[in-house]
Amino acid sequence: MAKVTIRDVALKGKRVLVRVDYNVPLQEKDGIQVITNDKRIKETIPTIQHLINEGARILLCAHLGRPKGKRDPKQSLTPVVPALSKLLGGKEVKFVDDCIGEKAEKAAAELKDGEVVLLENLRYYNEEEANDDGFSAKLAKLADVYVNDAFGAAHRAHASTAGVAKHVKDRAIGFLMEKELRYLGEELENPKRPFVVILGGAKVSDKIKVIDRLLDKANTILIGGAMAYTFALAQGKKIGKSLSEPDKVDIAKAALEKAKAKGVKFLLPVDTFIVENFDFKAKTVSPGKYLQPGEGIPDGWEGVDIGPETVKLFSAEVASAGTILWNGPMGVFEVPECAVGTFAIANAIAANSKAISIIGGGDSVSAIKKAGVSDKVSFISTGGGASLEFLEGQELPGVASIPDKT
Repeated sequence: MAKVTIRDVALKGKRVLVRVDYNVPLQEKDGIQVITNDKRIKETIPTIQHLINEGARILLCAHLGRPKGKRDPKQSLTPVVPALSKLLGGKEVKFVDDCIGEKAEKAAAELKDGEVVLLENLRYYNEEEANDDGFSAKLAKLADVYVNDAFGAAHRAHASTAGVAKHVKDRAIGFLMEKELRYLGEELENPKRPFVVILGGAKVSDKIKVIDRLLDKANTILIGGAMAYTFALAQGKKIGKSLSEPDKVDIAKAALEKAKAKGVKFLLPVDTFIVENFDFKAKTVSPGKYLQPGEGIPDGWEGVDIGPETVKLFSAEVASAGTILWNGPMGVFEVPECAVGTFAIANAIAANSKAISIIGGGDSVSAIKKAGVSDKVSFISTGGGASLEFLEGQELPGVASIPDKT
């Protein structure tokens, strides 16, 4: 069911409290906190610009880091102000050194049509993450309209994502949230076929609910990353000292059986890049080698990437897809020697210009960017945990708090 959006509510002259995701990476330079990646800010510009054009009085609220209920200058949202102003074409963005109480209320009362204010870090208060009703009411006091445009935080039942909505009559989602729900929801509900799912990452336990749900929809599922070694164990193969979850072998077997019963093509790596010594912290590996298809990983060695035959196999499936969903790298792509498979799959996805290609958040986003093809896919989700939980079919509190269109 579609949600009420900012197109559907009266905005002129209204104080609009917008929950955005400005949990941006910061780095200290010459004693000043500097934003190193402004993508999350950029993603909110269409929503904010629409509100400005409609004459709304805009209050932006967000969290940054984990200050655990205490004021921490290093986790202040102040660095966002110049970045946001620049992205809005030089428009003035005011800043308030609080998110509730006298300062915030004064700023809200003094706002004029089309003006923008950024409130200080919500997590300076423990009540935010506790979804405290009193704190929610104080946030709501600032607003005539509440807008949630923070998909990345929508899986959290916090005061600013769920609680505040109980105290504001007019509620809507922004354009970013609308886009997330369309691609991760509507586009995958009745996907253009063949529907190919690529799943990677470390743990089967992190993705098993997604795998189970997508087995009801997908034509093909491709498995890479360390989770592939748990599936290899389930098939009785040797995996050396590769990262795996031996206690999840039964779950892996059940997934393989379900795929077979449903006629879903469930493909695991046929060859692997292995090394003897691997130091993730130092980003170093000993010289590695590729195993031949069907060859087990010897004791003392570990798999860190898919091999060339697997790249060919997976790329052929991707090339024929009508819809592609990718969540999780094929290997330890942060280390150059172990990134070949992940980048090859990223390029294969980018090459299929006829498909709807969806990058489902998390490390996949970093991988598609590092591969230099992020502009050649249909959609990149801003959610990590939120994307996974949504794909699992869970109700997200930040989405549930907004009414459906009637």
